[in-house]
Amino acid sequence: MDKSKFSLLSNIKYPNDLRKLSINQLPEVCKELREDIIDEVAVNPGHFASSLGVVEITVALHYVYNTPEDRIVWDVGHQAYGHKILTGRREAFCTNRKLHGIRPFPTPLESEYDTFTCGHASNSISAALGMAVAARETGNKDRHVVAVIGDGAMSGGLAFEGLNNVSSTPNDMLIILNDNDMSIDRAVGGMEKYLLQLDTNETYNKVRFKASQWLHSKGILNDNRKNGIIRLNNAFKSVLSHQQNIFEGMNIRYFGPFDGHDVKEVVRILKQLRSMKGPKLLHLHTTKGKGYEPAEKSATIWHAPGKFDPETGERIIADNSNKPPKFQDVFGKTLLELAEQNPKIVGVTPAMPTGCSMNIMMKAMPNRTFDVGIAEGHAVTFSGGMAKDGLIPFCNIYSSFAQRAYDNIIHDMALLNLPVVLCLDRAGLVGEDGPTHHGAFDLAALRPIPHLTIASPMDEHELRNLMYSAQLPDHGSYVIRYPRGCGVLVDWRNKMEEIKTGTGRKLKDGEDVAVLTIGPIGNDAIQAIEEVEKETKMSVAHYDMRFVKPLDENILTEVGKKFKRIVTIEDGVRMGGMGSAVLEWMSDHGYQPQITRLGLPDDFVEHGTVEQLREIVHLDHKSIKNAIIGK
Repeated sequence: MDKSKFSLLSNIKYPNDLRKLSINQLPEVCKELREDIIDEVAVNPGHFASSLGVVEITVALHYVYNTPEDRIVWDVGHQAYGHKILTGRREAFCTNRKLHGIRPFPTPLESEYDTFTCGHASNSISAALGMAVAARETGNKDRHVVAVIGDGAMSGGLAFEGLNNVSSTPNDMLIILNDNDMSIDRAVGGMEKYLLQLDTNETYNKVRFKASQWLHSKGILNDNRKNGIIRLNNAFKSVLSHQQNIFEGMNIRYFGPFDGHDVKEVVRILKQLRSMKGPKLLHLHTTKGKGYEPAEKSATIWHAPGKFDPETGERIIADNSNKPPKFQDVFGKTLLELAEQNPKIVGVTPAMPTGCSMNIMMKAMPNRTFDVGIAEGHAVTFSGGMAKDGLIPFCNIYSSFAQRAYDNIIHDMALLNLPVVLCLDRAGLVGEDGPTHHGAFDLAALRPIPHLTIASPMDEHELRNLMYSAQLPDHGSYVIRYPRGCGVLVDWRNKMEEIKTGTGRKLKDGEDVAVLTIGPIGNDAIQAIEEVEKETKMSVAHYDMRFVKPLDENILTEVGKKFKRIVTIEDGVRMGGMGSAVLEWMSDHGYQPQITRLGLPDDFVEHGTVEQLREIVHLDHKSIKNAIIGK
């Protein structure tokens, strides 16, 4: 690290070093920390704007609290780069998101300063409350617990469940609401509008805090009287301000909103709140991308911008004009095309219109697209409600986030076989975002659910055909999963046609071994089969199964009768996936071939490029060839 550029930050290895500084030095620490994040992410891409927005909050927290003994629980971990740099990982931060390097999101597996797993939003309040109760029950009364929630995570249902429990469980925890009016795309919904309008007088809070301290010292305000006084006070406050504070209505003391970029003021407030009993919420206004003008102006683009020139702000974008499109873009453009033909089609996304390319339809048909915020369970049930009364919702959720909607898929979609088209983006290995984001479990998790049709396209034409088929009458609950990144077809806009449910296709005949694939990994199998047949005397058949449910029984009967050896390949967990389905079917129907199943292991796969991870889990080109040959 350049000590001339980072004169203070270069001497901070752990928070203890930060606490040796005077409060007047903290603005300079924030400046240097922000510059370090900019320099690092410019050459090693990652999540950017969110971490810039919480620099002052991060510095203030580690300055005031005795971390790691005190617990800071981060929500949506892409805001925690500054936290990593201040907690012993500054020198290693250049390895962030790289294979065997710093993990993409905070995790206790990496550092004692990372108190809980971060990856899916809205879990910080619940986890922090658990830690606060654990501290009380184990006699660790001096431990402070802070949850930092923001980037739209307050719209998640789990956050409200946590708040409800915080209000009724004895605790002294602090919730910091990092309010930047954003999730990834701009935040939406009533809670976000409420937070924007919420205003509480700072002088009033100061007077109230000092009064409560005086009453405590005189023995007037004991714990038995406190809740009643708080309720009475909140009632008076609501009458005077013509505004009801939802947090104080739950007996959670509310402070704010304050400027989250005034580090000295945040430190002052935290020191006051640290010794205050009972649950508290500190509302801080921040700017996503703060301190880097391009990111402040276009926070969505700069959420994870890739490589860029830190001096000019010019993003370094590869020329993809002659390359196949991303699957998500094929989805977005095809959805608009179908919606123009079928007025019953609507689009639903939980806070990811740009990430899943539903923004294409959203721009053309704003009244027929719905961004419901970070609320995957609601997205599915909301879609179910529309489907019940005649619409055809295309509900697009990242595969790993759809795990949060499992009960909704069963109870509010499949049970009535409602015509919801659940499109699972980012299925399979996603790369540098690691184990919290790999779409590993969807096939295995959804396969046992009655009524579901579950399909995965091998290429862009197949994706379009499946989307077209799913919106036709009498198709019921339909799941389509596809990966992050590009397909294989430059000329991707075919004339769409129906694919009969539960039908695969034979891509190549053969005599010695049958390869059964599901999804785009079938393209890798094609190349491997060609090389195997050139290098050996083997004759290899290849079937694109298309559907995991229902399976194509005609194909399986043909394969079961003809082949003594079968290789199944899928970009999902082996346990319970497509290979397991084939194995079960063969056993049930009296066939006994030798079946080799390629897929993800019974473990959480680390972060790295997709190519690196496929080699680790034996889904790379060499492993596929060896499996076909029988090595």
